[in-house]
Amino acid sequence: MPDFDSLPLWLTLLHGFMALLAVAALIATLLPLLRQTAWWIRVFDFPRLQIVGVMLVVILAGLALGWAQLPGYYGPGLLVALGVAVGYQFFRIVPYTRLVGKQVGDSTLQDGQRHLSLVMMNVLQFNKQGKKALQVLQETDPDIIMAVETDEWWYQQLKPLEETHPYTCHEPLDNTYGLLFFSRLKLESCEIKYLLDDDVPSLHARVQLADNRTWVQVYGLHPKPPAPAESKTSTKRDAELLLVGKTIDKKDEPTIVFGDMNDVAWSHTSELFRRISGLMDPRVGRGLLPTFHADYSLLRWPLDHVFVSADFKVDDMERLPYVGSDHFPIYIKLSYEPHDKEEQEENCEQADADDHEEATEKIKEGFEEEDEEEAEEAANPNEKKELTT
Repeated sequence: MPDFDSLPLWLTLLHGFMALLAVAALIATLLPLLRQTAWWIRVFDFPRLQIVGVMLVVILAGLALGWAQLPGYYGPGLLVALGVAVGYQFFRIVPYTRLVGKQVGDSTLQDGQRHLSLVMMNVLQFNKQGKKALQVLQETDPDIIMAVETDEWWYQQLKPLEETHPYTCHEPLDNTYGLLFFSRLKLESCEIKYLLDDDVPSLHARVQLADNRTWVQVYGLHPKPPAPAESKTSTKRDAELLLVGKTIDKKDEPTIVFGDMNDVAWSHTSELFRRISGLMDPRVGRGLLPTFHADYSLLRWPLDHVFVSADFKVDDMERLPYVGSDHFPIYIKLSYEPHDKEEQEENCEQADADDHEEATEKIKEGFEEEDEEEAEEAANPNEKKELTT
């Protein structure tokens, strides 16, 4: 048992520093359980792996420093609390590793006409490596592409894609929420909708597979993140995702939802969306494929997602090379295999009455928050102008 009175100053400080890290990591683990939408709470949904890393370091350091032999419950109790927190965080993360079975099965189909490949790319509006982004897209050559954070400059950079992908639906904007959509496959319809924010578009399209028979409903999303400079809460992000989930729940057709969701796969909202929509996450059982932050290898988590209905299986899924953005692009190739739909639906997470009630309430709160913001902007037009110039 260490005698703190006789310890050198640096060792006493090390004990204190490790104790502070332990408390901070425990708070970061507990805060997301509150289900509050404030950005400073929801932000702790993201770095679960990093929090686990900090806790493991503290546990090892605590054991080396003799915490297990400290009198009372202070040292041993802290070690036990950290161990429980690591277990909980691991429980949330483990589905997105290869330690569990795949939620969406591997493709067994050889018919290329019933395959569909897509790329989701957040280019980072202020990134000027347009040629690199174009090169990656042309080399990957997916059937459909959605690029977000795209303004008019980015449209000009990616416009050559229209030679190979003539079906398009674009909404370039200079507010970091513009989107460009390119498709080699025929579109029956393609609409740009503003579901909640009047400056955040979303894509709603029907794409025909190369078999000329099968139509797939596609949604492309890029809601605002819970962050001080973007949105003080996650309310509208959650509402947009769940609004689409409710729409999907009312239909029975091949469906794909993809985009930069500004949310991680293991968050409560993402899990609620999957239950409400009946869609599945191809990442489950295949690995994290973290797409953000591209510049910091120790601070990465999966922000860019693809969710699919049980009609599909996965032929390939990978993270694409760096294109100068803070996001890596993500690529997936799917096969349309409706004959295995019933079997795959057994892997779907099922929504109960409480889930539907929660989703309805979150959507309502999203519209109420938008109404409040519009009223505030109407009352302060000069502030609105300053923010958007």
